[in-house]
Amino acid sequence: MSDEIKHECGLAFIRLRKPLSYYLQTRGSVTYGLNKLYLLMEKQHNRGQDGAGLATLKLNIEPGNPFLYRLRSNASQPIADLFYKIGLEIQELEKFQPDITKHPGLMKGHLPFMGEILLGHLRYGTQGKNNVEFCHPFIKRNLVPGKNIALAGNFNLVNTDELFQKINFDPGAFEKQSELAAMMEVIHHFLVEEEGLHPNEPNIVNVLKKAAPLFDGGFTIGGLIGNGYSFIMRDANGIRPAYYYIDGEVIVAASERASIRTTFNVGENEVLELMPGSALIIDDAGNYSIEQILAPKERRACSFERIYFSRGSDEKIYRERIALGNHLSKIVLDRIEKDLKNTIFSYIPNTAEVAFYGLIKGMESYLNKIKVERILSWGKDIDEEKLEQMVNRKIRQEKIAIKDVKLRTFITEDANRNEMVQHVYDITYGTVRKDEDTLVVIDDSIVRGTTLKESIIRMLSRLGPKKIIVVSSAPQIRYPDCYGIDMSKMGDFIAFKAAIALLEERGMKNVIEETYQKIKSLDAAGQLHTENVVRQLYKPFSPEEISDKIAQLITPSNIQIPVEVIYQTIEDLHECCPTNTGDWYFTGNYPTPGGNRVCNKAFLNYIEGVNVRGY
Repeated sequence: MSDEIKHECGLAFIRLRKPLSYYLQTRGSVTYGLNKLYLLMEKQHNRGQDGAGLATLKLNIEPGNPFLYRLRSNASQPIADLFYKIGLEIQELEKFQPDITKHPGLMKGHLPFMGEILLGHLRYGTQGKNNVEFCHPFIKRNLVPGKNIALAGNFNLVNTDELFQKINFDPGAFEKQSELAAMMEVIHHFLVEEEGLHPNEPNIVNVLKKAAPLFDGGFTIGGLIGNGYSFIMRDANGIRPAYYYIDGEVIVAASERASIRTTFNVGENEVLELMPGSALIIDDAGNYSIEQILAPKERRACSFERIYFSRGSDEKIYRERIALGNHLSKIVLDRIEKDLKNTIFSYIPNTAEVAFYGLIKGMESYLNKIKVERILSWGKDIDEEKLEQMVNRKIRQEKIAIKDVKLRTFITEDANRNEMVQHVYDITYGTVRKDEDTLVVIDDSIVRGTTLKESIIRMLSRLGPKKIIVVSSAPQIRYPDCYGIDMSKMGDFIAFKAAIALLEERGMKNVIEETYQKIKSLDAAGQLHTENVVRQLYKPFSPEEISDKIAQLITPSNIQIPVEVIYQTIEDLHECCPTNTGDWYFTGNYPTPGGNRVCNKAFLNYIEGVNVRGY
């Protein structure tokens, strides 16, 4: 993704089902659980680089001794920072007891994070600040073990104000800035109620069944309860991902299947998906059950997980990204008028590499077909040199652009700063024949178009191609997200800017005003959630008209080389990614009423010049 956005936090959970001594004897290390948690988090580091945290719950602790610990970091490499600090604690213990790692009981007694239940989190800050206080897990402490809770999640909620009202809680400044704080207060409210009914044995299923229906958003959450219970739960639409693996030694859950497979070296079919509305509940003895907390609704798993967010090492995601690129090959062939001899293919940035392979496979299939047709048309008029030239024809591929380390500058004056920004990407000189070659570059998505305009198009134009074609493996991003991706301001989207520009150019400003007035009336009636009115802004135009206008908007005024933009279609997206049908940022079809409210509010903010997100 050439335009960076913050997105999709990551969750990691491990429940050791055996005594710590077992892992020393069979796995060679008393820190087996911590080692695996580190790997599970590191294999998901793509999901959060603003911060990280972990919580540990110790089982069978004598009354009066602490049993719930938490550590958080917002360092530049937060995962490494967390485990470095734990490593220092172990080293300190070894100074006084060199062989302490051979004694599980001593390790558990003296090392705070040596416990049987581990919860890790990686944070991308879509709400709140990047202070360490906003890093998950959050904890609630109480003298009664069953009222203690640690909570972390991958989510966004759009009804935090209503949540506080429903439990009659007056939030402070911090709680107002954190959706996890709102979720924590609600769950803890019902946990305390349940604890009162069943002292130190609160029914976690009942707690979740009371709390979860109140949440409007997409979420996967993990919790540790002071009485030894723990849980992982997923929203009713399955918007946010959750996977788990269970054997006789461990119960594991994470946001990505591939991270579990790699960490524990297990097969694809051994890692299961936690289905929408379900919760994995583990009791204090390590027994587990899958409980249906919310009635499952239409599956709307986030398609961006497949396009960009999740690591491509998952075999299904890899195949789907190949297919996304492959489905674009026909329209690209039409745009270059099938002139493969004078076309160079590349990708920007590295996250688009797999889709690029799919695009190339489509080009190769076409070229191979042409080779066969040409060879057959020769009949007997064939010689070795002629045949060798035809067989050796290849699709021209080059590594055109290289992303440099993030450039920082003390220059604040706009013109000079833009000059620095364009150098975020560098180019490979000598790869393009000036005024002869068409340059086709594929990106996994185009959000704001800022990097394309200020950097990529400017730099590619230095190579002097006849034409530049930018291909997006995702459809046009037209609407805000409110379920875990930091795309909440309407004016940020290049597709929205294109629609507004077309309406103004064609004398259709009345559509903008009518949309605004209708949303204002819905807002006054408290009905913003009932309809996504913003969709009518796009109705007068075909996707191709929007794409053509986007091409104009991302072309710097001093660049004369023609620029075209091609987007994936919604239909091809769903064919390529059949299990992740969540497409609200492309279509405006939100899975929960809160999505409509956020979208309408974002448009109001845009018209009224309020530069805040819509929720």
